[in-house]
Amino acid sequence: MSPADFVPLAWNAAREHLDLFGSLGLCLGFAGGMMPRRSLILLTSAACSACFALHFLRLGAQTGTAMCLVSVMQSVVAARWIGTDSRAPWVAPLFLASSFVALCLTLATWNGWPSACAGLGSLLATTARLQANSQTMRRVFLGASSCWALHNTLVGSVFGLTCDLLTITALVIALVRGAARRATIAGPSAPLPGAA
Repeated sequence: MSPADFVPLAWNAAREHLDLFGSLGLCLGFAGGMMPRRSLILLTSAACSACFALHFLRLGAQTGTAMCLVSVMQSVVAARWIGTDSRAPWVAPLFLASSFVALCLTLATWNGWPSACAGLGSLLATTARLQANSQTMRRVFLGASSCWALHNTLVGSVFGLTCDLLTITALVIALVRGAARRATIAGPSAPLPGAA
């Protein structure tokens, strides 16, 4: 057996177990929405995207695989080099270039509505990663997760769809908690004029 023969043999042995990555991605997707800090949201999102890239590869969803790989890079960069006070000057051009790459990959792997949903979801997720505020980032991620839910419905990814629904739930919970926390910090509202 030559080394070249080993690659297809290994692929055939591993292919059936790639849904393990769908399961792991599902768990990481839910956890990401609940993370308390922006950097943790992004790093968990990067790990989730890496898992789903392998899951979509198995399903033959090439656009989904490509968008997940772009997502891994963007999430890691955003976690490290975008903060509440500053952003490295090369980050915006890198995100613009990676969005162009995502557009090209979407067109190169075009498969109709699934590709359109994955491409739009990727664009919204890129916008979310550029946000310095955690709550704003979560709001934009809601739109991205909705697009990915449509993609995953169309390509038949039970893991992906479940992950999106759990992620949307986690994001809503985190947004509500954040709003309640802000309201508590702001204190009671001033009484309305004319109130006794």
